[in-house]
Amino acid sequence: MGVPRVILLDTHAWVWWVADPAHLPDAARHAIEESLDEGEPVRVSAISTWEVAMLVSRGRLELTTDVADWIAHNEAAPEITFVPVDNRIALRSVQLVDFDHRDPADRLIAATALGLNAVLLTADARLRAYAPLVTVWD
Repeated sequence: MGVPRVILLDTHAWVWWVADPAHLPDAARHAIEESLDEGEPVRVSAISTWEVAMLVSRGRLELTTDVADWIAHNEAAPEITFVPVDNRIALRSVQLVDFDHRDPADRLIAATALGLNAVLLTADARLRAYAPLVTVWD
């Protein structure tokens, strides 16, 4: 067994993994399973909590429970570690070289992945195209 890879889930990957893992491509599910098998929890940026709450409040995402309960359930799960948005991540998010994506949440997620030297699981084509990131999806 080698050094476990740190896995960071993009917001949609987190929701899909929790709600219906079969919705994830095989490569993404395999990366999660491999990380967990090596004792390494998956990471989720705290900004994803904000994104989920915003999507629910705007009616663009429906959860099976209240959003606060859903988040609390995820926080209690030993296979998930939430990564706070600290000053280094915030600063890095505005210093991403050649990153034209203006969405602040995606910038923070990219900065988090880079700061953790993590593999980012995302379907977002703009994030996947950003060369400094290592991504897995299909």
